[in-house]
Amino acid sequence: MKRYEGRRVLISGAGSGIGRATVHRVLAEGGRVVAVDVSEAGLQETAGQAAAAGASDRLTTAVLDISDEASVKAGVAAAVETLGGLDVLVNAAGILRSSHTHETTLDFFNKVIAVNLTGTFLMIRESIPALLAGDKPVVVNFSSTSASFAHPYMSAYAASKGGIQSMTHAIAAEYSKQGLRAVSVAPGSIASDMTSGKGPGLPDDADMTLFMKLAPAIGEGFAGAETVAGVVAMLGSDDGAFITGTEIRIDGGTHY
Repeated sequence: MKRYEGRRVLISGAGSGIGRATVHRVLAEGGRVVAVDVSEAGLQETAGQAAAAGASDRLTTAVLDISDEASVKAGVAAAVETLGGLDVLVNAAGILRSSHTHETTLDFFNKVIAVNLTGTFLMIRESIPALLAGDKPVVVNFSSTSASFAHPYMSAYAASKGGIQSMTHAIAAEYSKQGLRAVSVAPGSIASDMTSGKGPGLPDDADMTLFMKLAPAIGEGFAGAETVAGVVAMLGSDDGAFITGTEIRIDGGTHY
């Protein structure tokens, strides 16, 4: 499939995990991509993989901190200039942090909100003018199954993802008559840098029995990041043309 030939795509969180997988999927389908991340080393690895796949001529990488307004303003403007416009924005950047809620400091909570929720808002705000001038524009945001289902020790993360989900509905309504679609994906039970090893940073005394309901019903465990990337690619293409103002859960039946 070459659903992205001629399409201009900006992807955050492109230095690892699902963001990186989405970069490779869109490149494989013929798109031109500006990939941004706070990690320069991660972006270099993404670029190296794209070069090995023969797609480096359609990829530009840039360091961008989505929680910093000045960085977002400059980064989005540069991306739009590089691409000559913008058709699809994928907000995959985010952090996953865990703690006992009663031990969660305000700085801890605000950091998660600043990156996940405020960062997503800033990327959308700065991209909207270019998207409205683009071809069949789409915003794909990253919520999480934690927005609707109980994920213990992750109250800050759940709040940020619930906010993203609600914001997506508002944006979809606000710009619907101008042709902009806005959709959220809600991954769960996905293997990525965020969820592997100490990614979630669970408390040392975490009660793991609380996670018994968080196992996928199909397959043999967590799915790979490419599983989500395939859905994101569909949503940003003509195949998702009648999908807006909603969220798509990708969790292998973890939450029936």
